[in-house]
Amino acid sequence: MSLNPLNRSPNIADPDGFYEQLIAAQCDLSDEQADMLLAKLVLILSNHIGDRAVLGEALALARSNTLDAKPTEPQRASL
Repeated sequence: MSLNPLNRSPNIADPDGFYEQLIAAQCDLSDEQADMLLAKLVLILSNHIGDRAVLGEALALARSNTLDAKPTEPQRASL
């Protein structure tokens, strides 16, 4: 068990600004390149977090949110 549980509270200063930055980073990329960018971002941030229990909890939450999402819903993760 991790000493630091997954933080599910809003924790990003200016979340809308970050979302815009995330979308802008994918601008002019092919779908394959955009997917690669997102995968690399996940690995970089996972390395920064480093806590396997927290990462496992985050993976489970992301998978659950993905499986529960309706096809027409925006794919925004709920914490």
